[in-house]
Amino acid sequence: MIMVLPDRLTKDPRGRSAAIGAVVGLLGGVLALLVVLAGPVMAFGAVIGLAVALVVLTDLHAAFYIMLAVVALLPFGTFPFQIAVTPTLLDGVLGGFFGVYLLQWMTGQRRLFRTTPVTPVVIGFIGIMLFAFLMGLRHAPLSSRVLRSVAEMVLSLLLAIVLVDVMRSAAMLRRAVLALAIWGSLAAVIGIILWALPDMTAESLLNRLGRLGYPVGGVIRYRETPGALLNERAIGAWIDPNAFGGFLLMIGAVISPQVFSRRPVARRRIAALMLAAVVVALFLTDSRGSMLSLGAALVFIAALRYRRLLLIMILAAGLAFFLPVTQRYIDKLEAGLTGQDVETQMRFGEYRDALTLINRHPVIGVGFSGTPEIDLYLGVANTYLTIASHAGFVGLAAYLLMIGSAFGYGAYHYRIIRADPDIADIWLGLAAGMVGIMAGGMFDHFYFNIEQFHATMTLVWIIMGLMLAATRLAVERKANAVAEEIGT
Repeated sequence: MIMVLPDRLTKDPRGRSAAIGAVVGLLGGVLALLVVLAGPVMAFGAVIGLAVALVVLTDLHAAFYIMLAVVALLPFGTFPFQIAVTPTLLDGVLGGFFGVYLLQWMTGQRRLFRTTPVTPVVIGFIGIMLFAFLMGLRHAPLSSRVLRSVAEMVLSLLLAIVLVDVMRSAAMLRRAVLALAIWGSLAAVIGIILWALPDMTAESLLNRLGRLGYPVGGVIRYRETPGALLNERAIGAWIDPNAFGGFLLMIGAVISPQVFSRRPVARRRIAALMLAAVVVALFLTDSRGSMLSLGAALVFIAALRYRRLLLIMILAAGLAFFLPVTQRYIDKLEAGLTGQDVETQMRFGEYRDALTLINRHPVIGVGFSGTPEIDLYLGVANTYLTIASHAGFVGLAAYLLMIGSAFGYGAYHYRIIRADPDIADIWLGLAAGMVGIMAGGMFDHFYFNIEQFHATMTLVWIIMGLMLAATRLAVERKANAVAEEIGT
């Protein structure tokens, strides 16, 4: 009887209408109950979340675009419920993305795994990080927080491998970079708007994110000089202005070549507006390290292809020395470079402590759970010292080898890349993003911080994965073109 009932309902229009009405009524009742118990905001959020979850679980590329949106707009958001630990929104999207990807392999929808010569190096780096994690358990207990952080690190690193396989055409790659530019520039616009709003209004808006695990109260960030011009620091939804700055430098580097490109992913004027929003938001974060790192990325772009960008940078730097609005910024930059301000002196202290830790545990570090000595601690505003603290010189060497291999792979095929108008400027922007990351690693640690900045670290490996995919696609397209010529 149970098996026959659906058949009858589908054949009888009245039965089908009754079944649809019953389902709609049931959903309406559940939604009404949710409105009563949790409020209209949570009910609306649940509906949107369910719709997003269905998209993530049915379309791999849509899941990737939503992942970029979460990284850009809600990097620290968590689900409004708790299982064993409270999962983050990024955890959910990452899990959905990898779940759909594996399901495609199991069902035969995806065949012939695409790799690059860098793939074994990435796998080796993951293995070293896991070995350091296991070795660290000798002197520090394992907690659910550390276990989740390590799992997040591994999933994020795997993106550098998986995206090479996922991006199987230049059109896919171009859409991915366009999505990254759109979400990144939107995050920049939100940061500018929140900075421009009265502090109480901005604080009230940001406090609404408390339902998603964000801190409530005292969210707005300031410099140490009350009442000074541009004293407030733009944070967007990133909580930390330096992390927001690091995110913006990566987005700015990716977008920059599109302003000059013959085949931009969006119109040049739109790309220029996106870049302008990102640069303004980055300036408002007052993140000196991120601004210098974006400068390094732009110099890389100018050196490889667009020389006129260097002239624009020189003119912008010259204006900065004379515009009243930038004088305090220039003074802070000078104080940082000369080590005269409090923040820089605190970082010098962190560097000394990190070097002491590395000197005591030079080979494989202390892992991720904690330090064996009470006078040592994990936490230093430098990516390279952070990696060396966790995994010693072995881990640091593996990290540098991995990044160097990605650049070496691109440099070896650069003539092919540059000759492909669909890929050349995309690769250049992604490579510039990696240059900015390497430069920014000298000033900040969130490019490899598994405990607090999972979103930033995820974006690093997304950019690297897309960069590797761009190189592989350029080589593949060239080979196909040659084969067609020989065939004709």
